[in-house]
Amino acid sequence: MARTSIATVCLSGTLEDRLDAAAAAGFDAVEIFENDLVASAASPEAIRQRVADLGLTIDLYQPFRDAEGAPPARFAAVERRFRAKLEVMRRLGAGTILICSSVAPDTVDDDALAAAQLRRLAELAGEQGMRIAYEALAWGRFVSTWEHSWEIVRRAAHPALGLCLDSFHVLSRTDAYEEIARLPGDRVFFLQLADAPRLDMDVLQWSRHHRLFPLQGRLDLTGFTRAVLDAGYRGPLSLEVFNDVFRQADPHRTAVDARRSLIALTGTLATPAAAANAAPAPRTGAFTPAPQLEGIAFAELGVDERTGPELESQLRALGFAHVGQHRSKAVQLWEQGAARILLNSGAPRPAEGEAAIRAFALESTDPAASARRAAELLAQPLPRRRRLSEADLTAVAAPDGTEMFFCRSDHGWVDDFLPTGETATPGPITAIDHLSLAQPFDRYDEAALFYRSVLGLSDDEAGEFAAPFGLVRTLAVRNADRRVRLALSVPLLRRGDWAPAVPHPQSLTLLTDDLARTVAAVETVPIPGNYYDDLDARTDLPPGLRSTVRELGALYDEDDHGRYLQVFTPVLGHRVFLEIVQRIDGYRGYGFANDPVRMAAHRAQRLETAPK
Repeated sequence: MARTSIATVCLSGTLEDRLDAAAAAGFDAVEIFENDLVASAASPEAIRQRVADLGLTIDLYQPFRDAEGAPPARFAAVERRFRAKLEVMRRLGAGTILICSSVAPDTVDDDALAAAQLRRLAELAGEQGMRIAYEALAWGRFVSTWEHSWEIVRRAAHPALGLCLDSFHVLSRTDAYEEIARLPGDRVFFLQLADAPRLDMDVLQWSRHHRLFPLQGRLDLTGFTRAVLDAGYRGPLSLEVFNDVFRQADPHRTAVDARRSLIALTGTLATPAAAANAAPAPRTGAFTPAPQLEGIAFAELGVDERTGPELESQLRALGFAHVGQHRSKAVQLWEQGAARILLNSGAPRPAEGEAAIRAFALESTDPAASARRAAELLAQPLPRRRRLSEADLTAVAAPDGTEMFFCRSDHGWVDDFLPTGETATPGPITAIDHLSLAQPFDRYDEAALFYRSVLGLSDDEAGEFAAPFGLVRTLAVRNADRRVRLALSVPLLRRGDWAPAVPHPQSLTLLTDDLARTVAAVETVPIPGNYYDDLDARTDLPPGLRSTVRELGALYDEDDHGRYLQVFTPVLGHRVFLEIVQRIDGYRGYGFANDPVRMAAHRAQRLETAPK
């Protein structure tokens, strides 16, 4: 894999915190953002030594602003400022400085002047054995495209002056980047990578607040990076991401997420057809392909003395049988059809009365390969206490702390459970349909990339809705045949203390082929009449189905493929509930449009049952 680098601006904390995090995550190099150095109490020499001790290099110092196109009266000040920055770079041990295209209001629109001024600065850098990487800001006053920046670099014609290509600055303006592959690779001095969602907003605000790591957004990072490599670029793959959430989050977690994004990105690249005079292409795609996933083997819920019996009662009312007790752990196995649920009363819990989806297992055609891919993509392995006779299931931690296991579809792990004498009989529940996992505020984008890259899942349905206590973003991911589905959600803004929100709510969704029969003996959350009045107004349901939906207290959704009925149990403890759904005629969605109604209904139910 090519060398990897990260700009200190991507991470939170002091400069020292950021350097430590970058090294711990396995990066080879860093870009030092000038503001981070200015705010540091350490001298450039001390930072240089710390970087070396961590096994890093400083591959870029940035940014130097408003250099080219300066009126002659101001250029003397530009040159003085530039000499000072070269001295800082000498003390840091940095060899390349980034100059971004001018935004100053007095900038002169004159390419010949800009080229001459950059050539003069390149002469000063070259005398010190240093280089300038010139970048076109997407909002530059006159130079705002990579083609324009290349024309100025070409006209300046100095060996110490080359291009910095930044994926955001290019792709926020155009999808036509193919000509980058025709650039002389030795004139591309640096490559900066950032993804982003597609937003219709001012490009400066878009850039400053909403950038993401590669493959977390909707820009074509794969095609762009391949074009730069095809040009013959052989420098580091470096990340420069401005993101309000990342700048608040634990820098070590963010750095791991960042490096995972580069590993995943390289897996999407074919070996570039490099220019004839270019150095050998970096190795790409050198990690284990994602094995096929065949389903969710089980979901494990952590319970306590109160929520355990409540959940047992719910499962029995739904037709589940308690078929097994673990040989060495306080774990029960409940089963109906292909749906298997473990209740773990020995799992640590953060609070009394807490029930939570603690773990889930995925059936893989090659569990060892799934685990190997997870390790290659920096998933945290979890140690597991087991007896020699018990199944050896590899476990890794998802970003929210949920444990994820890999197993075969022959269910050999079931042998770890002693039979209770109860027998699972056929019933209307056929399988676990999906798991819904609310993510901590600062881990949503990390989680989306984690499940896409580690498991090879694809995006299925995404959206935003106005919930009772703030906007919520949702994303569902799935495998090709939809036998593995996960739904992720997160509030768009960090919530204050007032919101009586379920902390990181989770739901286990069970699939039934007969909703009326399934929920006949189960308490479900009442849905207000207003919902059904609105449903009648906006849909033209057959009279029989309309009556069924009302009588069951179900929520309804439809798509181009079919229809969806869903009901919910009350929340157990503080955060987890069961959802029972029926998919009719091939419905593919998740009923996200109904989430605000469900959340309000859960809130009303909790207020009614709360101690007075």
